[in-house]
Amino acid sequence: MKIKVFADTICGWCFIGQVRLSKAFRNFPGTKFEIEHVPFQLNPDMPKGGIERSKYLEIKFGRKELAQPMYDQMSIEAKKEGLNFNLDKIKKTPNTVFSHLLIELAQRTNTQNEVKEKIYQSYFIEGVDIGNKEVLINIGKEFNIKADLVNNFFSTENIERVNSYILVAKEKEISGVPFFEIGTDFVSGAQSSANLESVIRSNLS
Repeated sequence: MKIKVFADTICGWCFIGQVRLSKAFRNFPGTKFEIEHVPFQLNPDMPKGGIERSKYLEIKFGRKELAQPMYDQMSIEAKKEGLNFNLDKIKKTPNTVFSHLLIELAQRTNTQNEVKEKIYQSYFIEGVDIGNKEVLINIGKEFNIKADLVNNFFSTENIERVNSYILVAKEKEISGVPFFEIGTDFVSGAQSSANLESVIRSNLS
């Protein structure tokens, strides 16, 4: 069964949604799932080097205090899934194009799910700059993806291809992520594992 997951690597709700999807899969031990990770950029105009998180929160929300209730709620939901977000560790909001490319590259060795989860962990739990090439090269090494292969994959042509998905999302009228295409159904938001399981079951019947 093929499932498309539209997500961004700096989206905490996407991390939560990914964990909930994985939990839903456990109830289908005889089903083979093929997950296509589709790049989505919450900040398509983000500078290549990213910006300081404090500045980002000011631009996005007016000031950090206005964003806090949303982040508090997200952290509570994350904890329910065994994830301990350390948002105060995050010093920079990165451009996520390179992280999307690493996930795509990992498909060649069928490690895209593990690589994506490691990128999420690096950002939300360790506070690492996942827009940094060296950080991503080191993540790749953990999954036996050679540094020169990663470097070569971060080409202008591939960057432009990731950016082309901005139009794909607009055409599908996807305004928020995570967004799942499960069979003939569409699921928006980090819904519960039970809800995702129900949608999967209805598409298998």
